[in-house]
Amino acid sequence: MDANIQEINARVKEASTSVNEVLREIGKVIVGQQYLIERLIIALLADGHVLIEGVPGLAKTLSVKTLAQTLNTKFQRIQFTPDLLPADIIGTLVYNPKDGNFTTKHGPIFSNIILADEINRAPSKVQSALLEAMQERQVTIGEKTFPLEKPFLVLATQNPIEQEGTYPLPEAQVDRFMLKLLVTYPSKKEEKEILERMTSGKQIDAKPVLTLERLLELRDLMNQIYVDDKVKDYVLDLVFATREPEKYKLADIKPLISYGASPRASIMLTKAAKAHAFLRGRGYVTPDDVKLIGFDVLRHRITTTYEAEAEEVTSDDLVKKIFDQVEVP
Repeated sequence: MDANIQEINARVKEASTSVNEVLREIGKVIVGQQYLIERLIIALLADGHVLIEGVPGLAKTLSVKTLAQTLNTKFQRIQFTPDLLPADIIGTLVYNPKDGNFTTKHGPIFSNIILADEINRAPSKVQSALLEAMQERQVTIGEKTFPLEKPFLVLATQNPIEQEGTYPLPEAQVDRFMLKLLVTYPSKKEEKEILERMTSGKQIDAKPVLTLERLLELRDLMNQIYVDDKVKDYVLDLVFATREPEKYKLADIKPLISYGASPRASIMLTKAAKAHAFLRGRGYVTPDDVKLIGFDVLRHRITTTYEAEAEEVTSDDLVKKIFDQVEVP
């Protein structure tokens, strides 16, 4: 192993203790949901937004709130409703009749961690208000543009069952989410522990264990994690297989894909794989890191055709076929 990689590896091992503290603190409040919690931290390290989908009662909102509690940072929850306006999120100009001037009133988007609860309950004009903030990390109100503080993270939840009174998210917004997580039910053993905790009457809160400065240091270190050219080519092969499946002996799925993953997918998959390696205390990325995080990065970036819907083929099914077929370095 190269000396530089060895040095990064040693630094990552040492720094991963900070992340373990966050995991321990969240574990005091949340039972199980290891998949969800790990990926929230991956997004935090990789500076990416997360869309969390699951039926009600699976601790989606509580997990995000608990993560925010472990960080010494600003947190804002926005409850998305059909009557919400863009100005309710980003802010607006307020007219002062005394001097005839307009003053800028900042909205709740001016925070570090945003919990967009039930994001699909707001109409598309409200969703569009988030586009600039999520990609450029800035907000334009009137003629002025205001940069958002670092870190800036949108963690959104949505319910896949109830479709009445909901609006499908615009493709441009969905693509801005680094990860889309599908949360499932806890095991019987985990649910028994949840039952015992939640019926005891004791209030359990997580304490701040990670400062903003330390988080930004961890991000800088994560960006230095080594990615071999073969792993980069593997990432590109996976993304290109969603666009040109016939070139990867996947001609049978071509009629099922309307649009493949965008170049943003290649960037997000590499960054997420780096963060996954960081969580494992490694200073280098392996193909396994790419495979383990790949579903969460790609599932919402493949648009299926009507034919796929008729055959009840989901984007997860297509991603699985791609991972099974594309050669691992």
